[in-house]
Parts: sequence; C-alpha cells; structure tokens
Amino acid sequence: MSIESEVLEVSVGWDAALVRNDAEAVGAVMDDGWVYVGSTGATPKADIVGWIASGQLAHHTMETVGDARVVSYGDSVIVTARKQSSGTWDGVAYTADEWISEVYVRSDGRWLCVLSHKCPVEV
Repeated sequence: MSIESEVLEVSVGWDAALVRNDAEAVGAVMDDGWVYVGSTGATPKADIVGWIASGQLAHHTMETVGDARVVSYGDSVIVTARKQSSGTWDGVAYTADEWISEVYVRSDGRWLCVLSHKCPVEV
C-alpha cells in the first residue's frame, strides 16, 4: 500500500468516526497540537473533541465529492477534498459544503493529523 493510500484510509476512517460521533476515535487521529482553521480562526483539538463528547456538536453525514487529492512530502501528507456534511450545533441543524485540507505526519509508526483547514465552496 502506498503512503498516499495509507493516509487516505486514515482520513476516510476519521470521517466515519465523526459521523459516529465517537469523540475518542476522532481524537485518536489528531496530534495533540492539532488545530482546525476556519473563518473564525484556529480551534484546538480539546474544544472539538469536547464538543463531540458532550453532544454540542454532532455529525450526521460526511461525504467526499469527487476524488481527494493526496500528495506526500517526505513524512508528511496533505489530503485536499471537497466534503459535504450535515449535523447539529447546539441542537440546531446545519449543512456544509467545504474544501478541506488535512496535513498528516507520521508519528510512532502511525499517521496523525496536525492541521485541518476548511473554507466554504463558492458556486
């Protein structure tokens, strides 16, 4: 299996953990220094995992639209894809159509995400 295939498998598994709202499994894919960067700035791992664990953030769907771009640079891999998702935030339903880039690094023989960046799809 290629490095790119390994990381894409991890990314797909992470999406599945998000849809299961399995905070422990979601957090296991993230490096402790992981951040999510969106329109309001950077959000740390502890916030995202805590919101999922408490039910404040719940994912119902997460689908990749088209093929993901997966490129390796030494011991780092960047996954970029268009993803559509739905869920609830504080009990209020949401849908999202976003471009997502994830940066993975190999740590102790496994791939961990160190950064996720999202921006809305403009049509």
